[in-house]
Amino acid sequence: MLKLELYKIFRRPRTYISFGIITAFAMVIQLALLADGKNFISFALMGVTEQFEIQGKILNGYLVTYIILQSLLVQIPLLVALVAGDVLAGEAGMGTLRLLLTKPVSRTKVVLVKFTASVCYALLLITWLAVIALVMSVIVFGTGDMVNLKSDTVVIILKDDIMWRYMAAFGFAALAMTTVASLSLLLSAFADNAIGPIMGTMGIIVVLMIFSTLDLPVFSVIRQYLFTTHMIGWKGFFDDPVPYRAIANSAVVLAVYTILFVGATVVWFNKKDIQS
Repeated sequence: MLKLELYKIFRRPRTYISFGIITAFAMVIQLALLADGKNFISFALMGVTEQFEIQGKILNGYLVTYIILQSLLVQIPLLVALVAGDVLAGEAGMGTLRLLLTKPVSRTKVVLVKFTASVCYALLLITWLAVIALVMSVIVFGTGDMVNLKSDTVVIILKDDIMWRYMAAFGFAALAMTTVASLSLLLSAFADNAIGPIMGTMGIIVVLMIFSTLDLPVFSVIRQYLFTTHMIGWKGFFDDPVPYRAIANSAVVLAVYTILFVGATVVWFNKKDIQS
């Protein structure tokens, strides 16, 4: 069943649009920094260079990759939702869902297989992002120590201490996209076409991101319970020292949300009256 679901996903031309968007977006940033990166770095380090002298190749592949990851924070969930939001609603829209459920397979297994296929797609998307962002940036811009500019501090990470951080960051990003896939799957179980779950997923994420980022007292209580607050936990791997406890807490929150979303999908789908 998993092979069949993966075949359904990757036989659709629109599935590959996501890989093309990531490639185009990353290349645009890389070309822009290749053409005018020195001015960008000079502006970003203006306050730092007035007090400290920073030597070495600042604009290298590691910094470019970090910039790409920050820029794709909103776009990646949409690309995951393009597929995960279609796995159940798409079947209903084509009128094949009732036929699928006539097979001697439980509805719970159907949901879990479709969720697993969506996660496989998300993992391939993150892997492709790692290749096009990290590998290509290193090839074009070279390597060196990484200067991580934060709002209130500057973190310098030595060259030999960077690669494991990126591997961990991409792993955490895969967990975050798994949570997005589970949310989109849940919305897909309620719909009869893919547009609703895709738009619903992005609407929820955008609204919750506003709650997560606005520094207002009214949001301070609920912010720590929102999964969007913890989706950016990968940035912690580029702090010094690395806040392992905070990262672990974010990973647990994302895992719990994933389990809740998938569990709710199973419960609803088992009770749903399939009419299409």
